[in-house]
Amino acid sequence: MNQARKDRKTRQITIGGTRVGGDAPVVVQSMCATRTIDVDQTVAQAHQLAKAGAGIVRIAMDSEKEIPALKEIRAQTKGIVLSVDLQENYKIAGRVAPHVDKIRYNPGHLHHMEKSKTIEQKVKSIVDVARDNNLAIRIGVNCGSVAPAFLDKYPGDQLAAIVESAAYHCDLMDELGFTRFVVSLKDSDPNKVMDANRRFSKRRPDVPIHLGVTEAGLPPDGIIKTRIAFEKLLAQGIGDTIRVSLTLPNERKHEEVIVGHKIIEDVAAGRFISVPDFGAGLNIISCPSCSRVENEKFVELAQQVKELTTYAEKYKITIAVMGCRVNGPGETDDADLGLWCGPTTVNLKKKDRKIGFFGYDEVLPKLRAELDRLIAERSAAVN
Repeated sequence: MNQARKDRKTRQITIGGTRVGGDAPVVVQSMCATRTIDVDQTVAQAHQLAKAGAGIVRIAMDSEKEIPALKEIRAQTKGIVLSVDLQENYKIAGRVAPHVDKIRYNPGHLHHMEKSKTIEQKVKSIVDVARDNNLAIRIGVNCGSVAPAFLDKYPGDQLAAIVESAAYHCDLMDELGFTRFVVSLKDSDPNKVMDANRRFSKRRPDVPIHLGVTEAGLPPDGIIKTRIAFEKLLAQGIGDTIRVSLTLPNERKHEEVIVGHKIIEDVAAGRFISVPDFGAGLNIISCPSCSRVENEKFVELAQQVKELTTYAEKYKITIAVMGCRVNGPGETDDADLGLWCGPTTVNLKKKDRKIGFFGYDEVLPKLRAELDRLIAERSAAVN
């Protein structure tokens, strides 16, 4: 594949056998949507993603109970570069490190555990593990889980909080003398993704950037949203590795990788698409299916929400469908209507207000009633 090479030269690092940054081609990566505890399915999906062209395959770790499974997955995926997503449990970094090539931590989750320790102490422990095990690190900042200290410092300006949080953690890496890291600044709004990454790239032109539009949603809308951000950023030389986040059933998860390569090829060839303004009408966002999804009906529900709400396409309303408890609560707060999915029930929200919990087979009529009510309220306000 003809991959875009960047005019902007960041520091080059190695992640397993993959080079990221500098003059290396942009690396496409993806994430297993299978449960990590299910070794056979996760191994199969890791090979599926790698075969499609993923230079890095990410796996989520929710608890230390999954460590034996990760060890076996590593044994059956030799030659595949593995990244592990620590999410809210950075303490297990040392035990997962021997089985992966990169660890990802979210600055917004560090305050949850071991509250007697400072953020600096926690980051140092992660860096020590990475250094001792020859690993790379991703500092992954997400719109729905920004560290409270930065939200407090920049009230009403979430974008500044995201950028400053990322920059602060880069400073910690500098102080610790660790250079083998990348940074991601993600949002479900492609315009915010562009703004955040442009700001950060000016602030830290040396740091390799991992691009992503989180919760891009179902194809084809999710692909279009991703292209909006990636085309413009890659054309400016911003982005060293990318992940396309789509809501897809497991057997189609490799399509994320194919789409990522296609975007890179098109940018390199000067092919750009004319995209609609998602701010002008109905906007459905949904997270990519991953191992944190607690009920596989989530993907089907996201598809049903899209079909159900077509009648409201002319209204400027955002509906978010989230698949797990990690991103669900925070990343539905900004949506006009939100659904975050648990093992047996779906929490229906209006902005940050909870409406109620409903079964997967009963939530759609409730959603429609709330959507109709919202449309009526807005129509009345205009009149």
